[in-house]
Amino acid sequence: MILEPFQQSLIVLVAMSVIMALLWIRQRSTGDAGTVDVGWSAGLGFAAILYAVTSDGVLLRRILLAVLAGGWSFRLASYLLYYRIFQGEEDGRYQRLRAQWGDKAGFYFFIFFQLQAFLVSLFSLPFLVVAHSQEPALTGFDILGILIFVVAVAGEGLADRQLARFRSNPTNKGKTCRQGLWHYSRHPNYFFEWVHWWAYVALAYGSPYWWITLLGPIIMWIFLFKVTGIPATEEQAIASRGDDYREYQRTTSQFFPWFPLED
Repeated sequence: MILEPFQQSLIVLVAMSVIMALLWIRQRSTGDAGTVDVGWSAGLGFAAILYAVTSDGVLLRRILLAVLAGGWSFRLASYLLYYRIFQGEEDGRYQRLRAQWGDKAGFYFFIFFQLQAFLVSLFSLPFLVVAHSQEPALTGFDILGILIFVVAVAGEGLADRQLARFRSNPTNKGKTCRQGLWHYSRHPNYFFEWVHWWAYVALAYGSPYWWITLLGPIIMWIFLFKVTGIPATEEQAIASRGDDYREYQRTTSQFFPWFPLED
């Protein structure tokens, strides 16, 4: 069944609003709001697959969208579910919000969860453009998009594994990970997450609305640097690791991987 873009976006928004409401109910009983991150990442995979199935774009590119965006989404969601929900306490960012909001935390978290439902709809717009693209496949830009995706997901997955391995060692408690990719960037996972969004720009290039896909890397950059990404993460890191993390900040690139400063 082929749907219009507005119908597809509306389905995603309504479905995610319901899912986030259910996750909000769950966090009230568990005291762990981290499920919102799992819902957000899995929701994008759901959106990509829905768009791929119900759009009228070139079939091969729709298959690519479902495989690439769906694979990225569910890898990230499973990582967050295993390491952040099943094996850890509530993320420090949400602990601070819970303490800050006090008695109103339940209501404010509901608004926060619903905002994430809207953001899934917003961030999925690049997927929608790719799914409706009528440009012949496979073009050079399609291949470029695939290459960008492979590098980005491999880098993000490697950074996640390196951090998880570091944290699994009890002797590292209270210390800062400087191993592997974390030796060259304080946030290599965020960096490769951002790079990943450029894959859909390449996949949609040539479509009349390809420029809409620029919303992915642009909005992700804003969120990473100004909203919930780097500022909140580093504030929590300083609170838990103090001078060790301040030294890490002094010597290590914040975002783009680069050689650390030497004394």
